[in-house]
Amino acid sequence: MRLIDPADTGFDAIRREFRWSIPDNVNVAHRICERHQDRSEQVAVYYENAAGERASYRFADLKKFSDRFANALRAAGIARGDRVAIVLPQTIETVVAHLAIHKLGAVSLPLAILFGPEALDYRLRDSGARAAIVHANRYHDVKKLQPGLPDLQRVIGCRCGVAADEFWALLGKGSDRFEMVQTRADDPACLIYTSGTTGPPKGALIAHRAIFGNFTGFEMSQNFFPQPGDVFWTPADWAWTGGLWDALFPALNYGMPIVAYEGGGFDAERVCRLMSDYAVTNAFIPPTALKMLRALPDIGSRFDLRLRAVMSAGEQVGEELIHWGRDTLGLTINEMWGQTEFNYIVGNCSAIMAPKPGSMGKPYPGHQVDVIDDDGNVVGDGQEGELAAWCDDPVMFLGYWNNAEATQAKITANWFRTGDVGYRDADGFLWFVGRKDDVISSAGYRIGPGEIEDSLLKHPAVLQAAVIGKPDELRGQIVKAFVVLTDGHEPSDELATEIQQSVRTRLSAHEYPREIEFIDSLPMTTTGKVRRIDLRAREQNPDPGDS
Repeated sequence: MRLIDPADTGFDAIRREFRWSIPDNVNVAHRICERHQDRSEQVAVYYENAAGERASYRFADLKKFSDRFANALRAAGIARGDRVAIVLPQTIETVVAHLAIHKLGAVSLPLAILFGPEALDYRLRDSGARAAIVHANRYHDVKKLQPGLPDLQRVIGCRCGVAADEFWALLGKGSDRFEMVQTRADDPACLIYTSGTTGPPKGALIAHRAIFGNFTGFEMSQNFFPQPGDVFWTPADWAWTGGLWDALFPALNYGMPIVAYEGGGFDAERVCRLMSDYAVTNAFIPPTALKMLRALPDIGSRFDLRLRAVMSAGEQVGEELIHWGRDTLGLTINEMWGQTEFNYIVGNCSAIMAPKPGSMGKPYPGHQVDVIDDDGNVVGDGQEGELAAWCDDPVMFLGYWNNAEATQAKITANWFRTGDVGYRDADGFLWFVGRKDDVISSAGYRIGPGEIEDSLLKHPAVLQAAVIGKPDELRGQIVKAFVVLTDGHEPSDELATEIQQSVRTRLSAHEYPREIEFIDSLPMTTTGKVRRIDLRAREQNPDPGDS
């Protein structure tokens, strides 16, 4: 059952009339598994790996497996409130692990399979994780770290071969009968570490109530999900807020199947085949992945795509991708904006509101988001300020793990400060300018990187682009662009000049990149965001071999 009735007309009218109704007792596992007894035989998860091996799992399987694994974890000493790390890709074990942990009243700690030893050590140590369920690709790394992590009592190998594949061995020993721990709406469910673009990651503690807080945005960004026959997919790692809370959890909450693809890096052609084979209707595809799809020719004629809604977030989508989506996919991509701490709060719903290409959209029903000054005062239309969300929202996090000071520093006059700069136009649409530390100050102008990056993508030679401010004695900073070229184009001074001129013509003389550096790939976080901090560091310490 949806929170939003598609018969209601008008985005603004729905926002005015909507009110939350959050029960006192909430458990994520109940929402996405236990209550689906009426559809126990329906497929919940389709699975495929890089080798082409396939499987499907019913809601009945999720319940049986998670009950058994919850019993196994309890026998291993895991109790209410304990943190349990999940270092797994998109697999059935990931779903089962989250369900079992929530049923115990414990806290799931999703960690990206791409994390190296240092990243894993920091998060396991900081969280005080009691146990870790670890894929073969990272099992030996975590085992080596374990002696130095006094809180980590158990490392459970998964798909590590016969000797170390404890996951299914433990599950097989567990009883099918498990009485789920009753949790309150404000009890912690999940600990997710921010991607750390500007410093050490902080653990954001997410409550069970957030499962409701995401729903208005999810329903509307997916043009009123679910509808009969809907199938969901995302390339986003399920260890990231976007993959977990914006895709896996809500799809299962509505009793609809999601495709799990354990295929390694993003391959645009394989992704199109995957969406075609599973008749995917709804997707969350981050902008970076959309740009890779955009580089693939003849998508519409080569693949039988049945997409009816695509949501995108994580980086600015931009006008160019919106136009590409309409021309190539036959739909308007619904841009969404939120953060790990305060997720799924602004966006679009093209089914009932024509978006403004380049805008993030409007606050979704149940969320109050605006632009404030340093003192927490809401600023006028067209004025830049910090994008902020009103506290007392079901999707708001409980706070940073063991860091009350950092939590309090984010709040001014009951507004949660996001650190993103933007403005509101006269129609109530919100526009992203950039992170506070990404905004470029050049000759008295404040320049956001997003609009320039979008303009760069309009040049046929540009596959990906990222913009930073480079120190300059005369202007304070100049705009510098790092560009990844499409196949068939080679770096040259002539091409750089051509790209610069294309931006200058589209935007203005003060915004065009005065320097362009061609690179093979952009540094990314595990969530698909450009690490501009790495580009700034590269600028301070250039590699002599770079062109």
